[in-house]
Amino acid sequence: MTKQRRLGRGLEALLGGRHDAVRTAPPADTPPVGGDNALVQLSVYEVDANPFQPRRDFNDDEINTLAESIRQHGMVQPIVVRRHEGRYQLISGERRLRAAIKAGWSDVAAKILEADDQRVAELAIVENLQRKDLNPLEKAASFQAYLQKYGCTQDELAGRLQIDRSTIANLIRLLELPEAVQRAVRSGTLSQGHARALLPLGDEREQTAFCERIGREGLSVRATEQLVQETIRAADGPPLGIVDGEGRPRRGAAAVNHQVASLEQELRTALGTKVDIRQSAKGRGRIVIHFTSHDEFERLRHLLAGDAAVSAPQREAI
Repeated sequence: MTKQRRLGRGLEALLGGRHDAVRTAPPADTPPVGGDNALVQLSVYEVDANPFQPRRDFNDDEINTLAESIRQHGMVQPIVVRRHEGRYQLISGERRLRAAIKAGWSDVAAKILEADDQRVAELAIVENLQRKDLNPLEKAASFQAYLQKYGCTQDELAGRLQIDRSTIANLIRLLELPEAVQRAVRSGTLSQGHARALLPLGDEREQTAFCERIGREGLSVRATEQLVQETIRAADGPPLGIVDGEGRPRRGAAAVNHQVASLEQELRTALGTKVDIRQSAKGRGRIVIHFTSHDEFERLRHLLAGDAAVSAPQREAI
């Protein structure tokens, strides 16, 4: 077996078969042979990139390290491809494919799956979802692109990927941050936790200023959350509380004000926008949710109403 066809010891255990079971793949435009998960040997020049790949940046040092490992130990896991327009298209394993090319390999082991575009997009998201080195904005963009392309809800996507809906919602909300803040997240100078803490501010200039302050002062996520809360309270004026029937503060209002402020902050963090709570002594009141644009209103509507549809006349009346 040539160096280029060497697969590594781990592959035999993974597949439960012998290395000599790996066969040269037929041309991609021939009918499928061997069924789903067929293991073949492919030229690296026959494989096109995955257009649904969430990852946009590949670390050269990591690829070089993986290439050296492949040279010494072989490729312990095959890439996964599908037939597409007379060639093969990558489904998963782009780092391994890049490293194999860097190592000088001309062909690699591959599993061939029969999958449509939607399934390929889902597999690409799943492969990258748990990777710590994939930045959260890349994950968010892959979720958003899938939702727009296939017209499904966040609940439906969560069910297909078998993940919690909040994971999708929390990541997509990061795309609402100003570009300067998103650049900091992509570069790793601002964590996902810090970025989420800035969402309740709503104002792009404040969010950008806070982002710079976090980097300058080395603020923790908790400290950032507290400062954001203080900034919002200062902008709102005196804290809201419970009043009697004539609008006068009820006895013990200071303690209640603190509780109301905490509840407001909880809702602001959950919704990513300004929220006011008003309550009377009799327990009646209202929650006011602020929005600054039609797009933000639509986001809040989907967040609060879930899959419930709003008719066009209703939207135009708002």
